[in-house]
Amino acid sequence: MPMLPLRGVLVFPYMIVHLDVGREKSINAIDEAMLDKREIFLAMQKEAHTDEPEENDIHEIGTVAEIKQLLKLPGGTVRVLVEGLYRGKVEKYLSHDPYLKVAVKKEEDELLKGDPEAEALMRNLVNQFEQYVKMSKKVTPETVISVITIEEPGRLADVVASHLNLKLSDRQSILEAISVKKRLEDLGTILAKEMEILELERKINLRVRKQMEKTQKEYYLREQLKAIQKELGEKEDRVAEVDELRERIKKAKFPKEINERALRELDRLEKMPPMVAEAMVVRNYLDWLLDLPWNKETKDRLDINVAEEILNEDHYGLTKVKERIIEYLSIRQLAKKMKGPILCFVGPPGTGKTSLAKSIARALERKFTRMSLGGVRDEAEIRGHRRTYVGSMPGRIIQNIKIAGSNNPVFLLDEIDKMGADFRGDPTSALLEVLDPEQNATFSDHYIEAPFDLSKVMFITTANVEYNIPRPLLDRMEIIRISGYTEEEKLNIATKYLLPKQIKEHGLNDKQISVSENAIRSIIREYTREAGVRSLERTVATLCRKVARDIVAKKTEEAKITAQNISQYLGSPKYRFGLAEKEDQIGVVTGLAWTEVGGEVLTVEVQSHPGKGRLALTGQLGDVMKESAQAGYTYIRSIAKELGIPDDFYENTDVHVHVPEGAIPKDGPSAGVTMATAIASELSKRKVRQDIAMTGEITLRGRVLPVGGIKEKVLAAHRAGCKTIILPQDNKKDLEDIPANVSRKLKFVLVETMEEVLPIALLEREAPLASNQEQENDPDA
Repeated sequence: MPMLPLRGVLVFPYMIVHLDVGREKSINAIDEAMLDKREIFLAMQKEAHTDEPEENDIHEIGTVAEIKQLLKLPGGTVRVLVEGLYRGKVEKYLSHDPYLKVAVKKEEDELLKGDPEAEALMRNLVNQFEQYVKMSKKVTPETVISVITIEEPGRLADVVASHLNLKLSDRQSILEAISVKKRLEDLGTILAKEMEILELERKINLRVRKQMEKTQKEYYLREQLKAIQKELGEKEDRVAEVDELRERIKKAKFPKEINERALRELDRLEKMPPMVAEAMVVRNYLDWLLDLPWNKETKDRLDINVAEEILNEDHYGLTKVKERIIEYLSIRQLAKKMKGPILCFVGPPGTGKTSLAKSIARALERKFTRMSLGGVRDEAEIRGHRRTYVGSMPGRIIQNIKIAGSNNPVFLLDEIDKMGADFRGDPTSALLEVLDPEQNATFSDHYIEAPFDLSKVMFITTANVEYNIPRPLLDRMEIIRISGYTEEEKLNIATKYLLPKQIKEHGLNDKQISVSENAIRSIIREYTREAGVRSLERTVATLCRKVARDIVAKKTEEAKITAQNISQYLGSPKYRFGLAEKEDQIGVVTGLAWTEVGGEVLTVEVQSHPGKGRLALTGQLGDVMKESAQAGYTYIRSIAKELGIPDDFYENTDVHVHVPEGAIPKDGPSAGVTMATAIASELSKRKVRQDIAMTGEITLRGRVLPVGGIKEKVLAAHRAGCKTIILPQDNKKDLEDIPANVSRKLKFVLVETMEEVLPIALLEREAPLASNQEQENDPDA
């Protein structure tokens, strides 16, 4: 009979099914069957995608079926209704064209009527099928009734298999089970497996349904809760939050403009859905508005006597600074409304600028807040970000005001000379609005977008050097210079503040360690050389550590540190204390220089030798110092005759000016006098007094011009042990800043020209030594 290879479908005996046929060979096979007995052999392909199946591509066992109906569809496709009759096995392929023609052997089911095992298998299968139908809900109950009435075991197995939604491989294995008992057993196993899968599906569906029911139940309960709250007059969370914010705005007593802005933003928040991203932005903005101290201020303690006591208690010396604070408090007592002054403490590191600001806050009983400006390059650090940016926030000025909790704190802007500017803006320009008394009453932050009054804030700024502070900022600040501490001041600071603090921090007590006054003087003179007291504090801490270690190691119970035994704890002295030079020398002069960390002693050396009149300058000198040396050299040439220098020295004598410590760059307009004196000493062969130090600029005609940093330079000369200091006449006013205990020990010589300097600095020329011939003739030589 003709063969019809099936793709993705299998027909059991007794099964009626529609098949759509489109392949040419298959249509030819159906046409041939219709001409004969209408019987055709249906066998399933092993691979559904094979278009032209060969003998090995088709299963051997299939079903002989009768074509009940045939319908030709548009497009050349044929739809046939077939009914399975019995199993068949391909014995032989007779032809392949124009259709597959095969010899089929009929496979009859054995008769098992009355076989108890077959009966048991049938009952088991019927029970399983009933349960399957109940669980799957895909088979109608009428089908179950029709199955129950089947008495032949083979037919029962085939009918049940045709109603199950099985994989093709399982269907084929049942079709190939010629033994009826095996067929029943295999089908029972497959049904059991299917029911397990259905049970799992049922559990999963049940779990999903419960979850859905729970969600629906919660939604329903929430809606009920809202309805109940509405009946009771209570409000839901969002409404309650908005009402709470409205109440806070009412109590805040904002300025009119801020109040309107806050209410406007609150109305926006109320209309927004809760999950919108901008709702959080608006909420944060309202929180900032509410947290800022628009009208909160602390009351100043205006008792100038108490303030003076606190300032003296916290800091030794610094008379001018303390006077300025007392003046401010006095004015506040007389004039209740006064714009906060902007003070700028300028001085070397370690002189107490930051801690002084804290003391001012304590004296006034104001809140204290601090902002470091070192390295700030972004304008947004001062003014804040606009709210359109993700993660935007106010600038650090507004942040610190919020932290302080009052609108009149003492606000310290540290390291104002170390700000920079780059592509993100110029923070110094943004700071103008903060520090200008005429503008800061309406300071506007980009985030807040409303004016905040900073006029009540007492701004204090600090800087190491004045020339690095931007000019527009400098114009708006009152400069208070903290030059550095004298030896006596350092001694008092170490005794009253640093030593007790370090003893406490290192877990010691006064019985376990005692440091004599001379020991502290030794530390100041020989182990530290600075304008401030940071190195002094570190050295005192080193002493405490050494003593703590000895006590823990049980080497001692108490340590008495004196000037004699201090080297056991701190090692050999780092600096030479005493005279700047040990003896009078030719061509060596002690000059004075200003640096960022205070004053320094600068030695200038000059050496001459036969040559062509060249002037050599070494020691990493800057352009200003080189020009000072050349001006001094030219001036000495002009007075060579008065100094007893040969008139033609500039033709046959090379002069070399050197400033030691050549690795350190040096520059500044205060070494002219020193260099001219050193050149004069070398060329005239007159020694320079070793106890003299000098500073001042020189002109070509020998005038001495004023210089800056006099206090720092005088303190440096005092530390170095100089007794006489030559200063320009125009610097006389600066001598008022010199501490009395220092000025008493020094002699100041004020000069207007080099003609006054040289007689003081240079000693008379010594008598020349006798010649060798004279020494030989002189018996006493």
